[in-house]
Amino acid sequence: MIPQSEGETKKTPRGSGSIWNLLTGLVILGIVLMVGYFVLIYQDPESPINLFPPAPLPAAYVLPTPFPSPTPLVEFPPTWTVTASPLPTLTNTPRPETATPTEYAIPRTPGTSTPVTPSSTISPTIKANMPYELAGTPVAVASVITHPDSDCSWMGVGGQVMDLSNAPIVGVTIQLSGVLGDKYLDLLSLTGTALEYGPAGYEFTLADKPIASKQTLWVQLLDQAGLPLSEKIYFNTTSDCSKNLILIKFKQVR
Repeated sequence: MIPQSEGETKKTPRGSGSIWNLLTGLVILGIVLMVGYFVLIYQDPESPINLFPPAPLPAAYVLPTPFPSPTPLVEFPPTWTVTASPLPTLTNTPRPETATPTEYAIPRTPGTSTPVTPSSTISPTIKANMPYELAGTPVAVASVITHPDSDCSWMGVGGQVMDLSNAPIVGVTIQLSGVLGDKYLDLLSLTGTALEYGPAGYEFTLADKPIASKQTLWVQLLDQAGLPLSEKIYFNTTSDCSKNLILIKFKQVR
C-alpha cells in the first residue's frame, strides 16, 4: 500500500450527502402533511379521514302534546237565564239622638183578660246582590256516574262554576258547612280539582254511606279574602243509595 502524504486531504464518500438531504426533505414533507391533517380535522371533526370521530349527538327530545281537557262525565240539567238586578241606591240617614219607645197594646181575647198568642211568622229574606248564583236547582243522582265502585258506600256533593259566557272558572274557593247526622262539617275545596264534573269541577265527600238531612247543609263561593261571592245554598240529602250524589252548579251573573 502506498501511504498518503500528510498534505493529502481525506475524501468524503460519494452519495452520503444526497441521502441525508433526501431524509431531511422527507421529514419536512411529513411535518407539513401532519400539520395539514390536523388542520382539516380541526375544521371538520366528522371528516371521514378522522380516525377518532366524535360521538354522535343524541336525538332531540320532543315534548308530548298536552292532553285536552277531559269531557265531563256529568251532564247538568238545563238552567234558567238569570238577570242581574241593579244595585240599590244607598241613602245615608242620620241617626236620631234619642229614640222614643213606642207602646203597643197587647191584644186580648174578647170578653177575657187572656192575651192572644201571636202566630209564628217568617220574616222576608232580603237577597244580596252577589256576583254568582245557583244555576238551576240541586239535583240528587247516583254516585256511580263519577265513582263507579262507590255503590252505597259513599255520599258527597259535586259540581262546577261557570262565568258570564258559560266558560269554566278554575281556582274559585267553595265552602261546605252544616250538620249531617250527629257531625258538624266545615270543608273547603277549589274548582278545577275534580275534572270528572268538568274543567271547573269540585267535589266534597260527606260520609261513607247515604244519610238523610233537610236543609242542614249549605255550600257557598268565597273569594281569596274569604268573603262570600254567592248566597249560602242549602240542600237536602237522602238515605237512598241511588241519590247519594248532590250536583250543585254555580253561574256568574255580573
